[in-house]
Amino acid sequence: MAVFFSLQALDVLTTLIGLRLGASEASAFVGRVMQLGPVAGLFISKAFAIILASAALAFRRPRMIVFLNYWFAAIITWNLATIVYAVLSRR
Repeated sequence: MAVFFSLQALDVLTTLIGLRLGASEASAFVGRVMQLGPVAGLFISKAFAIILASAALAFRRPRMIVFLNYWFAAIITWNLATIVYAVLSRR
């Protein structure tokens, strides 16, 4: 679970940095929720992720947590690539 929560924090951080650099949200769900504001939208989406992880633990599906960890690691990688692209395109 420590990895899960660390990945959630990194996702919020990289998303906010990407948005500040001019990137847009790729997820339709998160994009809709972010209409409430970037921080509010991210916290709502993170609450949803925590609910999914809690359900996986309640139903004794630890492999789902592993899947979610890989999913969020891929999202963070995408965010980092977007950040690098945004920085390089400013030059």
